[in-house]
Amino acid sequence: MGTVAENIESIRRRIRAAAERGGRDPEAVRLVAVSKYQPLEAIREAMASGQVVFGENYLQEAEAKIAALGPGLVWHCIGHLQSNKARTAAEIFDCVETIDRLKLAKALESRLAELGKSMPVLVQVNVGGEAQKAGVAPEEAGRLCRDLQQFPHLLLQGLMTMPPFVQEPEENRGCFRQLRLLGEALAAQGLLGQHGPVQLSMGMSGDFEVAIEEGATLVRVGTALFGEREQAV
Repeated sequence: MGTVAENIESIRRRIRAAAERGGRDPEAVRLVAVSKYQPLEAIREAMASGQVVFGENYLQEAEAKIAALGPGLVWHCIGHLQSNKARTAAEIFDCVETIDRLKLAKALESRLAELGKSMPVLVQVNVGGEAQKAGVAPEEAGRLCRDLQQFPHLLLQGLMTMPPFVQEPEENRGCFRQLRLLGEALAAQGLLGQHGPVQLSMGMSGDFEVAIEEGATLVRVGTALFGEREQAV
């Protein structure tokens, strides 16, 4: 495992190559550095290499990091978010990728309205149908996207998924393709695309290249960037 700077450069090269293989503009793909359990010094190393977008799973940990690192970064909530934590999430995050129920959306909208703040959000879709994972079923995604249209402070930009853990990245190609096709279908219905190009957050350290080939615009990479997590901060 190289340094954080070396790893970021390697990941950027792999992103470019995967986008080109898929006939896509590499600039259309953004790297979300998953900084869960990573110390501040590791995040600062990533920042020094020009990384701006970071993803956090846990509210309390994210709150401390955001306060310590100051302005200039973009923070995505990429973990399951309890509705009773939505007020704080609305205050500290720049994007919530894990909207999976109307109750959570209502709670976020309420606090965002108080703050006079708009927030990009993604609907999490459980494409693998795994009982232990959050996200709406693909056939329910349209209904939730339609419900979100009533909330002016939630800027619905696309979809997110966490496919099943597999040994071979190719095994998840079908899941990634399914999310892309779902995004295209929802955009055709006018439920996505009102706030810019449709965003698809899919692909992690082990399979982000396949995800990019299938249309990912956001890839959430932690281990390949920072190395294995040893313990919580």
